[in-house]
Amino acid sequence: MTQPPVPDFIEGYGPVKHFTGAFAHIGLATRAAVKVCSARPGIGKVLPSIRAAIRACGLRDGATISFHHHLRNGDDVLRAVMAEIASLGLRDIRVAASSVFPVHAPLAGHIESGVVTGLATAYLSGPVAEAVARGFLQRPLVMQTHGGRARAIEAGDIHIDVAFVAAPTADIYGNLNGVGGKSACGTLGYPMVDVKYADRVVAITDCLVPYPACPIDITQDDVDFVVEVPSIGDPRQIVSGTTRVTDKPEGLKIAATAADVVEASGLLVDGFSFQTGAGGVSLAVAACLRERMAAKRITGSFAAGGITGTLVEMFEAGLFRSLFNVQCFDLKAVESYRRDAAHQAMSASMYANPHNRGAVVNLLDVMILGAAEVDLDFNVNVTLGSSGVIIGGSGGHSDTAAGAKLALVTTQLAARHHPKIVDCVASVTTPGETIDAVVTEEGVAVNPRRADLRDRLASAGLPLCTIEELRSKSQRRAGGDPSPPRAGGGRIVAVVEYRDGTVIDVVRASA
Repeated sequence: MTQPPVPDFIEGYGPVKHFTGAFAHIGLATRAAVKVCSARPGIGKVLPSIRAAIRACGLRDGATISFHHHLRNGDDVLRAVMAEIASLGLRDIRVAASSVFPVHAPLAGHIESGVVTGLATAYLSGPVAEAVARGFLQRPLVMQTHGGRARAIEAGDIHIDVAFVAAPTADIYGNLNGVGGKSACGTLGYPMVDVKYADRVVAITDCLVPYPACPIDITQDDVDFVVEVPSIGDPRQIVSGTTRVTDKPEGLKIAATAADVVEASGLLVDGFSFQTGAGGVSLAVAACLRERMAAKRITGSFAAGGITGTLVEMFEAGLFRSLFNVQCFDLKAVESYRRDAAHQAMSASMYANPHNRGAVVNLLDVMILGAAEVDLDFNVNVTLGSSGVIIGGSGGHSDTAAGAKLALVTTQLAARHHPKIVDCVASVTTPGETIDAVVTEEGVAVNPRRADLRDRLASAGLPLCTIEELRSKSQRRAGGDPSPPRAGGGRIVAVVEYRDGTVIDVVRASA
């Protein structure tokens, strides 16, 4: 089935550059000019409060401000900054946050009051997602990928007036790291892009140390002001229920089959590179691969992405020579990054930007992906739930699918009486042309584009079936429910951008 067409113009967003293929817009790219307010000798950077920093930056109505999410559901900087902005009477603010979590619920109130009228992010869940679905945001939400967000900032598609950086450690001249202090979160991969292109940069820290801080992840030449506060958040909330290995029989069966697919693909050899999502099944795949790599004495080149304790254990066991880390998903990853030089930070641009001289995702052998839905064209939805509310977003999903030699989607056939293999996904997050196979508890469907992979899996005796057969099994498993219809012609509340900045889909207001 074909997806409904995306309009040529979207009110509050503007002219639409339509998605025409995953690699249709790779080539020469132009980066935006950067404005810098140069420092004078003898003038300090430490200010007494967030309000003082907002005033020093000259923030005005209509500005764009950015935040990062390394503290994930423990972040308190976005709330604190937005409270001061609202108190100062500023309006029509656009928030460019790398991700938005339930802890950012106060942002929903600022949306309803008109303090915030625009939002751009790579991941969204919780009360803010509900506010967007109900149409409270004046301009459509812009959903990006992690690499697409970095590309948009570097290209000037998103111009940041002030970047607010939650800094676990800072010195008085603006050198920052994420490994010291009571709020240590590990790498600072997402704000690394923001601080290079924002007009003004404010570091907010709860651990101000004598100059110079050591080590340094973000350097003083990219920071205008430093503010010390009692707390920037709770690092215990970095980890969540989505970052633990599944113990469910169906999930473990899917994980074992996915590991069989990786082994049969011929990619599980010395130099193997790998990334997995933070979901329970994805982590179980990593655990299966760990056993096979150890048994075959395979040493991989690197594991990448958001790093979990599972990947740290594989690294410490000598199964990978290095880790490339854009964010830490748990405290074990934070500790590993603190102590091991081969556990390396990378910016979101180095990680996944399609318009640079080479992103890490381009060197991935295997990526394990999750899905809310997969359709007959192998398109994947990780954006929209069955209720019409946004449940997440691409994050690095589309970026890694495009870059990896083998992109595997692992999913159960049904969830809560809803089929997960459908005729047409509710929202296209990742295009089917970049998905190589779908692994379920009742078989593996290989994308017809990958006849070579299908031949390898057939020779290995894996349980192959067509995507249409999986759709039928999925509907039976869900109780015979048909694929839910896509939302009709309601107001567009979100625009889903592919990593290159083209529009791959839209989300319309829920009932």
